[in-house]
Amino acid sequence: MALQAVYDIENNKVGEITLDDRVFAAPVNQSLMHEVVTMQLARRRSGTASTKGRSDVRGGGKKPWRQKGTGRARAGTIRSPLWRGGGIVFGPKPHDYSYKVAKKVRKAALRSALSMKLSEDRILILREFPMEEIKTKNFKEVLDRFGLTKVLVVLDKDDENLEKSSRNIPAVKMMRAEGINVYDLLKYDTVVLLEPSVKVIEGALS
Repeated sequence: MALQAVYDIENNKVGEITLDDRVFAAPVNQSLMHEVVTMQLARRRSGTASTKGRSDVRGGGKKPWRQKGTGRARAGTIRSPLWRGGGIVFGPKPHDYSYKVAKKVRKAALRSALSMKLSEDRILILREFPMEEIKTKNFKEVLDRFGLTKVLVVLDKDDENLEKSSRNIPAVKMMRAEGINVYDLLKYDTVVLLEPSVKVIEGALS
């Protein structure tokens, strides 16, 4: 069990928390993380790219010229893929790119991502993040106090003041502990965990 310092928003150490080694000191498996991130990105694809085949292009119903006797190559339609303005051969059609990986693979990848962040000293644990009003300036002051820029903040419950105070700041994302994923953990430089969210994560992954 590893001990990690807990801070308040004034950047003062106010205590320590014991982290579960099964979650925050697991072996880092790069291939698992890659597999899960690829799956996440595939699920985000809209899959709406589409082209028209020769039967979909308007026009071309009449045979351009007779079959024989002109000296030219035979042609049945001006919408042939060989002609300018014709159909597309084997072009993309709308379809679903999403697929699934096993739940235990997703959990193992999450443990790998959290363990890697902790080993790189890129996890900050806050006792709480009180925001009495919706004020972007106040939220930005806290980030500057810790020297944070590209940040993922993990909450244990919804906090409207906190979420609305952060939404106009570039490269800052708020997320409930239940929704953490490998892609966002790797995308952001620093992961800020509110102390209660640590137990939620450990309960789900240990």
